[in-house]
Amino acid sequence: MLKNSLLIFICFSFFNCSKDDCITFKNTKNSVQEIKVKTLGGTKNDVANTVAKTIDGGYILAGYTQSNNGDVTTKTNESFDFWVLKFSADSVLEWQKNFGGSEDDRAADIIQTKDGGFAILGYTKSLDGNVTSNAGFQDFWLIKISSTGNLLWQKNYGFSGADYGTSLLQTNDNGFLITGVLDVSASGGQGNSKTRVKKHAGGDYWAIKTDPSGVLEWSKYYGGSFTDTPLGVVKTADNGYILAGSSDSNDFNIKNNKGTYDFWVIKISKTGELLWEKSFGGSEIDEARAIVATNDGNFMVVGDTRSSNKDVTINKGAADVWMVKISPNGKIIWEKTIGGSNFDVARAIYKTQDNGFVIAGSSRSLDNGFSNNGQNDALILKVDKNGKLLWQKTVGGTKIDFLYDVVELNNRSIIAVGESSSSDLEISENKGFTDILVIQINEKNEKI
Repeated sequence: MLKNSLLIFICFSFFNCSKDDCITFKNTKNSVQEIKVKTLGGTKNDVANTVAKTIDGGYILAGYTQSNNGDVTTKTNESFDFWVLKFSADSVLEWQKNFGGSEDDRAADIIQTKDGGFAILGYTKSLDGNVTSNAGFQDFWLIKISSTGNLLWQKNYGFSGADYGTSLLQTNDNGFLITGVLDVSASGGQGNSKTRVKKHAGGDYWAIKTDPSGVLEWSKYYGGSFTDTPLGVVKTADNGYILAGSSDSNDFNIKNNKGTYDFWVIKISKTGELLWEKSFGGSEIDEARAIVATNDGNFMVVGDTRSSNKDVTINKGAADVWMVKISPNGKIIWEKTIGGSNFDVARAIYKTQDNGFVIAGSSRSLDNGFSNNGQNDALILKVDKNGKLLWQKTVGGTKIDFLYDVVELNNRSIIAVGESSSSDLEISENKGFTDILVIQINEKNEKI
């Protein structure tokens, strides 16, 4: 088994393996992965929700910070702000910025735009500082910054309830497609470009199309009477979009709920028209967290499943990582689970240069190839284009360690980000309640 093939040692370092926090392990093919671990933060709560590679070969991550000390050098109060950190290809911190007001502001997704700058989506509860308007309790907040982190413009979208953005992409016309949750009940049914659309309750998928300056062009919501949460979006070949997330509704737009929460995947046109919707799962809780296009014109959706029936052929424990490959029409091509006897979940997927996929999340299992140092450990695994497991690794201490996003750089290094509460074993330092966790994996063509 994979577990028995791991050769692990600690050699104390960050991103150069000369001091602390360097782990080396050997996979089943005897190639060597060098894992480098770093935490960033202050004495409060600091989390990275998203990471993107940059055109200069480096990467940028975003999330939120409550701290105003330690590694946080641009903040004076203890409210939650967007925290953005830019690194070189050698993982050297080049700059950091925070954005927000005096309330709770958290970034969920970041992309590099075609002009070399960045767009960041999340939510805001503020009405001061960098935030100039707020329609209610909590709004989508979209900000555009330069390549060096200077704020260029910011826009909020929402109504009187708790509306929060989760994913974004740049559209072919240099505008933005942003998605998240609309509090339909609190909005009174607002949020659709056409008021004739029937109103329903709950929290729905909300898709918003803007121009390059963030000006609203159209918005549509989709879902049922309960909780519908989109967490990933991709473009399609016909200029439409596919949104993936979870739903426990079984009415209005949702026709075939399999049981409690399902993976819920929808296809919309470039103007927001709902073209199809599909539910995937079994009778238990199944939640999709991310979607990516594959090289053969299909799509891979990942998340976690607690089911072992209907669309889920096998479940090895309490919750497994679940991969579902679908066609452009939403038909299942294949599905696979990876996990042990406890909770193992996926939160992100990225297509690698060799046409495989790297997946990040967390694990609590101690069997079937998984190790665990405490509670939840950060989980990174690699599968080939057919979903065959190539290697897996958990990293953590005795407390809770999560990964929320992952990317492969041009030099084939893997960068995964999340949060950590640990300060022992494979994570040597914690500066506060939770710190940003950054894990870098470099594969070496050599044998130990």
